[in-house]
Amino acid sequence: MATSTSSAAPASPEAGHGAQHGQQHPIGLYLKIWALLFVLSTLSYLVDYFHFEGYLRWTLILLFMVMKAGLIVAVFMHMAWERLALICAILLPPLCLLVLVGLMAAEADYTFLLRGTFFH
Repeated sequence: MATSTSSAAPASPEAGHGAQHGQQHPIGLYLKIWALLFVLSTLSYLVDYFHFEGYLRWTLILLFMVMKAGLIVAVFMHMAWERLALICAILLPPLCLLVLVGLMAAEADYTFLLRGTFFH
């Protein structure tokens, strides 16, 4: 009985191990991201420590929050190494929902102010 060797042999010795799937990233990358997340969290807490008020406070807090979320999604969820189609399939629907929520909030403010004008 003859066997075909065209699909039986792996391309390299490392490819023959069935337990290894995906990519291995250096531990230094993860340590740098952890350090950067620590710095961004510290800056976020310093916003409260220095008693920033108003739009500056909320802008800084949201900016640091979005930066931390972006780092976590890009590195720890491995989105930085995915195809663009997968990134769009995962990130675009929540972004569309955020835009719709923003539009509903703007309309709710308009309706609230309009009712205040006519009913008072």
